[in-house]
Amino acid sequence: MTIKKLFFFILLLLLAVPFFMQKINNNMPTDNPYEMENEGGLEEKTPHELSIETLREGTYPGSDITVEETLPQGSNYYRYIASYQSEGNKIFALLTVPIGEKPATGWPVIIFNHGYIPPAEYRTTEKYIAYTDAFSRSGYIVFKSDYRGHGSSEGQPAGGYGSNAYTIDVLNGMSSIKKYKDADINKIGMWGHSMGGFITLRSMVVNKDIKAGVIWGGVVASYPDLINRWRRNTTRPTISGGSRGWRQTLIDQYKSPEENPKFWNSISANSYLKDISGSLQLHHGTADTSAPVEFSEILEKQMKDAGHTVELYTYMGDDHNISTNLYTALQRSVDFFDIHVNGIQPKIGS
Repeated sequence: MTIKKLFFFILLLLLAVPFFMQKINNNMPTDNPYEMENEGGLEEKTPHELSIETLREGTYPGSDITVEETLPQGSNYYRYIASYQSEGNKIFALLTVPIGEKPATGWPVIIFNHGYIPPAEYRTTEKYIAYTDAFSRSGYIVFKSDYRGHGSSEGQPAGGYGSNAYTIDVLNGMSSIKKYKDADINKIGMWGHSMGGFITLRSMVVNKDIKAGVIWGGVVASYPDLINRWRRNTTRPTISGGSRGWRQTLIDQYKSPEENPKFWNSISANSYLKDISGSLQLHHGTADTSAPVEFSEILEKQMKDAGHTVELYTYMGDDHNISTNLYTALQRSVDFFDIHVNGIQPKIGS
């Protein structure tokens, strides 16, 4: 080989090395479950804003609770419209406090997470009246956040599934109620309906202080199941991420659950049930057209597989609000909180 040919060969080799090194690096396996393959290659290096890890890494200081208005009393409890702070937004909430001699450690607490109501139509004192009354009459402080953008609450309504915003409001609300002088910070349960059940499940794999959760008609499926098994034709969808909706926005960016399971699992509370903070009680009507009963059935199995206590009650022919069996379901919910939050056994025959 002549010197000229040798020089040319070495030059080609030097030019090719960076190209091959880049190809090797691009095809190296990664242990980061949040990296996902897009058209431009592996791009996402940090947890997505929807991920459970992002929620866990967040801080939720809440604030002191301010009583904005005193409402007419319930049968044995005070009622207030209150407010607290969440990410710079003033969030309004319904607050009820039992009347009577306060336990030495304070009153037990139920954080109450309502389901989807069009934000512009939402009012703090409307809807869920019988539901909150059942817990308030049973000796619990009840704290029902309006969520941002609902009623008089500041901020933009972000939707329940394409954003963590409402879950963040609830976690800040929980921190706020723990500052309330009459609350027992070691006895906190959480109740959620529909979208509020989704928020409850996320909160319970993030915050260890929630002793038990009760979920009615819950949207409690993993994100892959929300994509593949949920089509709500009878109710208005909760949308975030623009007019195209959260489903298509995420699929366009991160591909389908089948193509990119690590991403979709990373944003699903169901993937973190081994870390859930307490026991669950699930209620679901078999004729629910807003959230299929199979969501609760799947969650029951997932909880058992994770080694946790779970109860599932299904109500034949009942609807999304369990209207036909309302008081039976409410009593079961109160009894469950009495045992798992307040540490007392329900009365025989109750």
